[in-house]
Amino acid sequence: MRKLVYTGFMSLDGVVDSPGGGPGEEHRSGGWVFKDLEFVEEAWSLKGEELADTTALMFGRRSYEAFASVWPGSDDHADYRDLPKYVVSSTLQDDALVDGWGPTTILRSTEDVAALKEGEGGAVFIHGSAELARRLSDAGLIDQYNLLMFPVLLGAGKSLFGRADRDKQMLALRESATYSNGIVKLVYDVRR
Repeated sequence: MRKLVYTGFMSLDGVVDSPGGGPGEEHRSGGWVFKDLEFVEEAWSLKGEELADTTALMFGRRSYEAFASVWPGSDDHADYRDLPKYVVSSTLQDDALVDGWGPTTILRSTEDVAALKEGEGGAVFIHGSAELARRLSDAGLIDQYNLLMFPVLLGAGKSLFGRADRDKQMLALRESATYSNGIVKLVYDVRR
């Protein structure tokens, strides 16, 4: 069985926008990850550590379109270039997929994601894709959360976790670290 890992940047009040802001993040604090906070290199070490475990990437349609316009030619993301990618979308068409960015498969439903998890292979990491992560979390499909929690309250933006009345889900803290700029690394396994 494959493990599904959500990795993201989160404000203390649960907002998970992209690092630099972008479409769908038109609130006044969009792009908050790189604003007003001292850069401390070791606070970003989680991103490099994840790469060793990543065997595939998963995106929602909007995140795929945003990343596909930058990551294939980015030296900073070269290690992701040839990894298999999965896009969960009911609307994206095959002709919209980017060439030269590794094999890409469109999954049409959470059931397709569940079937992928039942197959052989290593960990699949979800980058960005807050709405997708929320749906997969509600469906009980996420196995691990890798979060960098930022010392900021935003009050607006996309939330990783839904507000629906659902069964309690317990998490086990696997790893944590704090950094001089106030960022906290939190790695949680979902208890089954």
